[in-house]
Amino acid sequence: MCASTQVKMEIGTDIEKAAALSLSGMLVAIPTETVYGLAADITNETALKALYSAKGRPADHPVIVHIGEKTQLFELAENIDDDTHKLIDSFWPGPLTLVFKKKASVSNMVTGGQDTVAVRMPQHPLALAFLKAVNRGIAAPSANKFGKVSPTTAEHVADDLKNEVAYILDGGTCDVGVESTILDMASSVKQILRPGKITASMLEEVLGYKVELKEKSQVRVPGSLSSHYAPVKPISILSSNNLENGIAQIIKSGKGVSVLSFDKPEAGECHWLEADKNPTNYTKDFYSNLRKLDTFDCDTIVIEALPDGQEWTAVKDRLKRAAQS
Repeated sequence: MCASTQVKMEIGTDIEKAAALSLSGMLVAIPTETVYGLAADITNETALKALYSAKGRPADHPVIVHIGEKTQLFELAENIDDDTHKLIDSFWPGPLTLVFKKKASVSNMVTGGQDTVAVRMPQHPLALAFLKAVNRGIAAPSANKFGKVSPTTAEHVADDLKNEVAYILDGGTCDVGVESTILDMASSVKQILRPGKITASMLEEVLGYKVELKEKSQVRVPGSLSSHYAPVKPISILSSNNLENGIAQIIKSGKGVSVLSFDKPEAGECHWLEADKNPTNYTKDFYSNLRKLDTFDCDTIVIEALPDGQEWTAVKDRLKRAAQS
């Protein structure tokens, strides 16, 4: 599929059709437990070029390889140690991506020209069925335009990439709602390069030692840019104490505002979405809520600052980057 070709998109649950299209070099979207991924065969450079083109993704920004069998990891990665086995036994399939030194056979288009490769085995049953059907590694970054709000439903994918995707496997709404945790296994010190549902304490329980979150790393990984996951309209993050006054000042200036907060603001007329106080539910709804806030007739978006705690770390990271645009 060449980069400029528009395709007729279908949405459905036909695993065999999706797999056949992918193996022919077409782009398909697959549901995972985190977000929907734009799937391309890592052995097909034409498909990989189409993926980067469809997303508008920089060539040096690596993608995660998704596998349907744990044994496929050995075809992609070097230096698989005992800690790796502990982690994949505990968290695969699931929302944990591991970064290794890559095998020479892994394309530089997958790794962004680095000597490392990021790999995960997703948990969603349709994703696993698709991966088993294609029987090879699949690059599957989020199925949206680069830097924009990630998709958690098939409809989100269709809104963003309707002219680039041949088939969307509809697996409903993603259960987790933000991208996977990324853990560096290639360096001497194992560190989290991107927070996700699998928290530091969960990793520490399995590994038996401290795991830190690294804010900046020499290893480039998806979602690490300071500005990412952004809606069209600008976002302001306001503390609970400053929320009412901040909204009032925006309204006073003549601007329309949409708000995501735990309680309904009383500062004036605005478009309001109630934020779930449960961190799991808040995270699951986050990208969908960003999209809704962006559709309101407003000039700016205000989001109430989130509480502390490891269970909020991943979504706080996404919120911070979304507000940097």
